[in-house]
Amino acid sequence: MKFAPLAAALAVLVAPAAGVQVVRANSNARAPGTIKTVVTALQTMLDDSKKEGDTETDLYTKFKSYCDDNEKEKTESVESLTKQIGLLENEIQDVQANNGGLSMDVAGLKKDMATNEEARNMAEGMRKKEKEAFDADEADLVAAIDQMKQAVNLLADIGADQSLAASAAHSKFMAGKAGSAAFLKLQTSISKALVAANSFLTPSQHGVVESFLQATEPSGSAGILAVLKAMQETFDSNLVEAKNTEAAAVKANEAYIKTKKEEFDMLKTSFDEKEATMGTNDGEISTKKTQLGDAIQQKADDEDFLAKLEEMCGDKGKDYGTRVELRAGEEAALSKAIAILNSDHAFGAFDKVAATKTGATGAFVQLASATQSSGLGQARRYLQKLAAENKSVRLARIAGLLSLGNPFDGVFKAIDDMKATIEEEAQQDAEQKTWCEDETKTSSESLDEKKSQITELKNTISTLDTTINDPETGLIKMIADDEAKLEQNAQAQKDETEARRLENEDYQKNVANCDEAEVILGKAIKAMNAYYKEKDAEIKEELGGSLLQRRQEPAPPSTWEGDFSGQSEGGNLVIGMLEFILTETEKEEEAAHTTESEAVAAYETSMTALKTEEEDTMNTMANKKKELTEARLSFEEKNEDLEKTEQEKATIETYLERIKPGCDFITSSLDGRKASRAEEKQALETAVTFLKQTPVYRDALEAAHQEGLGKCKEICAENDLHVNCKSCLARISVPGYCAGHASAEGC
Repeated sequence: MKFAPLAAALAVLVAPAAGVQVVRANSNARAPGTIKTVVTALQTMLDDSKKEGDTETDLYTKFKSYCDDNEKEKTESVESLTKQIGLLENEIQDVQANNGGLSMDVAGLKKDMATNEEARNMAEGMRKKEKEAFDADEADLVAAIDQMKQAVNLLADIGADQSLAASAAHSKFMAGKAGSAAFLKLQTSISKALVAANSFLTPSQHGVVESFLQATEPSGSAGILAVLKAMQETFDSNLVEAKNTEAAAVKANEAYIKTKKEEFDMLKTSFDEKEATMGTNDGEISTKKTQLGDAIQQKADDEDFLAKLEEMCGDKGKDYGTRVELRAGEEAALSKAIAILNSDHAFGAFDKVAATKTGATGAFVQLASATQSSGLGQARRYLQKLAAENKSVRLARIAGLLSLGNPFDGVFKAIDDMKATIEEEAQQDAEQKTWCEDETKTSSESLDEKKSQITELKNTISTLDTTINDPETGLIKMIADDEAKLEQNAQAQKDETEARRLENEDYQKNVANCDEAEVILGKAIKAMNAYYKEKDAEIKEELGGSLLQRRQEPAPPSTWEGDFSGQSEGGNLVIGMLEFILTETEKEEEAAHTTESEAVAAYETSMTALKTEEEDTMNTMANKKKELTEARLSFEEKNEDLEKTEQEKATIETYLERIKPGCDFITSSLDGRKASRAEEKQALETAVTFLKQTPVYRDALEAAHQEGLGKCKEICAENDLHVNCKSCLARISVPGYCAGHASAEGC
């Protein structure tokens, strides 16, 4: 039988050996077994160790909860701050991009305002020149009119009135004036008037006047008087026309300046609004940069706290693991020491040694000195060895207590405890097997899930990397393309604005030239018409075909026939040419206005398209930057998730590898361990039965029975079932006992 040595050891423990002397000294003061006290102390230490372990487990659970809660809180804070930082950076980029667009708008408005001011200055300059020209013309006309009036008055004074032109008396009167001082004064006045009005005279008028001035007698004065009056009327008309033209030019210039000023005010309002928006944006950028700096600092602080927390919690976890391991070793040593002290061999040895059985109050069984220390010394040396290996002060104290004894009730209790331990081990084995199966299944499922997550995360990371970094379709490439497109757009706006400015300058110059030409042509046409068309018939009638009066000279050779026509035919042709040129000039100016309007419309259409393209590109780029920020955040998160998942996978694999030996052992040896425990339990029960049949056990029971009788010992010595013994033990009288126990012996 497997446990035969256990039965043999129990037999040695209880059988009387040679040289053994049974002593019953001081039986009334008999102390409990010494080894039982040691075992009790060991059990107390084991219980205390378990309580301390439970306390430390509770403390570590709370500490672990603190670590987990703070790790979760700070991790979530870091993730939230990472997203916040990305959003703030994106918002700052958006506001900066908006400011960039506003800056371009402000530059354009500033340029437009400068162009507007330049156009107004140019218009004012032209108006000033026109005013100066008008003032000069007006002065000339006023002077000419004044001289004409003086000449007409002089002619009137000397009687050269048109109504006397056909009178013989008038001719005789005028002939008498030839060479006189009055006639010379008249010629001088007319000469001065002609000098003042020289620029306004037609060629025909020049001829008539020159003929008059070269005459030596006042013949034909009536004709010159008519010419002078006609010229005066023409000059009066020209002066009125010039004043009307000047008034219209002033009005047109004021309207133009007003329009340009209103346009400038609109540009200035838009300029101020955009500059104010830029200022607001600058403030917003400053605020967001401050928030960004705070978020970055907070993230760094949280990451630093996480690093320190991880180190602290890791160290505490390792320390807890070490303490659990040491406590497990200590508890195993205590359990083993208890098992050794309660073993069959120790029971046999301690029962034969007075020091281990009855203690200092007396000897129950006294053996030879060689036998006395064999079992106790073996147990003490073992405990001392375990105490040294595990550095346990309590084990060392237990080793020092092994001078106490161990009676039968301690042996039986130890056997009962061992049987209970066997049952607990069986339950633990079953629970361990179930735990292994559940843990292996759960961990394997978790491992498969982690592998699937890793594959999915790698695919997602690859997709995000393509979305961000693809050389053709990646967000970085598309944002770079948009930035290049914005640069091209800005350059196009700049080039078109510069071209429009140059075109407008040419237009302003061209229109100014046309206006000036039209004014000059108008003046020329009016001057020509004043004589050739309006006065032609009158002059012919008055002069009879000649505006000049000649002196009496020898008869000239024959020349032409017919009335004088002068240059009227050529003058009319010139007037037609001037009118045609004026019409063409007006058409050219109108074409310039049309071309300018079309150019302005084309410029505005092009700029609108460029602005729309710029705005669309900026919005698209802002969205792409936002997508890029989100994609980068997601890329980082997925990489962190991948790293975390791979670590979790490795942890699960390590965990499965760690529990595999123990689980394989419990699975493969469960049946054998169950059989061994059954045999061990049976051997213990057999040992108890055997012990209770030994003389030593019966003697011990008898001794305990006698000790329990106390002062009734002598009364009960003859028959402990008699009423005398029973009533003594019950501490009542015999009649009293019999009253309640009539069937008792002796009643």
